[in-house]
Amino acid sequence: MIKIKNTRSSILFLLLSVIALSCNDIRRKKEITRLVETWQGREIIFPQQSVFTRYAKDTVDFVIPQDVPYKVLIYVDSLGCLSCKLQMDKWMLLMEEIDTITEDEIPFLFYFHPAKVKDTKSALLRGQFDRPVCIDKEDSLNLLNGFPSNMAFQTFLLNKDNRVLVIGNPVHNAAIKDLYIQEISRNKGKESDLPPTVLAVKNTEIDLGEVETETTKEIRIKLYNTGSGDFVFQGITTSCDCTEAECERSMIPKGKSRKLNIRYKAEQAGDFMRTVSIYGNMPVSPLMLTLTGVVIEKRSKP
Repeated sequence: MIKIKNTRSSILFLLLSVIALSCNDIRRKKEITRLVETWQGREIIFPQQSVFTRYAKDTVDFVIPQDVPYKVLIYVDSLGCLSCKLQMDKWMLLMEEIDTITEDEIPFLFYFHPAKVKDTKSALLRGQFDRPVCIDKEDSLNLLNGFPSNMAFQTFLLNKDNRVLVIGNPVHNAAIKDLYIQEISRNKGKESDLPPTVLAVKNTEIDLGEVETETTKEIRIKLYNTGSGDFVFQGITTSCDCTEAECERSMIPKGKSRKLNIRYKAEQAGDFMRTVSIYGNMPVSPLMLTLTGVVIEKRSKP
């Protein structure tokens, strides 16, 4: 059984932590809390007839599946740049990753309410985005559900009953992506072919100290395989584009260690907290590392 309450707490913690350490905007925190509490567990109502197309022109034989454990719903309204909002290249990568986990079992439901269908066609063709999309000219889906106006909260992971498990856009926020994958992997019941092992670090909380704006802080930490089998990386994600992490190898033999390279690019002055999530054949995945520190204004050269 999926525990919606626990997922709600996780989303609130992730989103509010980012907001709290970036802008100290109390009103923004209240808005996020209200949105998560309103939408978590809420049933999404679909129009009786939804016509899906490829490249917004050729009708495809696609019907929303009813007997699947999850669905991902992506609503895109008529405001702003479609390519910028959708980030089609990132969606293609995420869909390939989730398809691998679930053996193509989870449908991605793209509903567009474009100001100009012609522009949508062009954007889809340029991005070579060949997944089925519904061009919802009447905005029927939104009228039935009343989605938030903030595009960061117009994407949903749904359960088999079309109720919201996770709200948030996984291609705009790596922490939300982690929640999507955790929910899907845990409740899918998919067993790894690899025996579980133990991945350990000396400290999961890493203090980067002071970092000047427009500079990059790079650190290396050791990952230790203390279990009884080989550890195989299944992915490494970070909570922000300003943070990158990569390992020198794709596997750590039992009893061995490997170096993980982490780079943090400082942008705005103030306190920060970022996370690095490491996925692999562990009993509890991911292993999450937390980076904290203070960004200070770049010192002028004497």
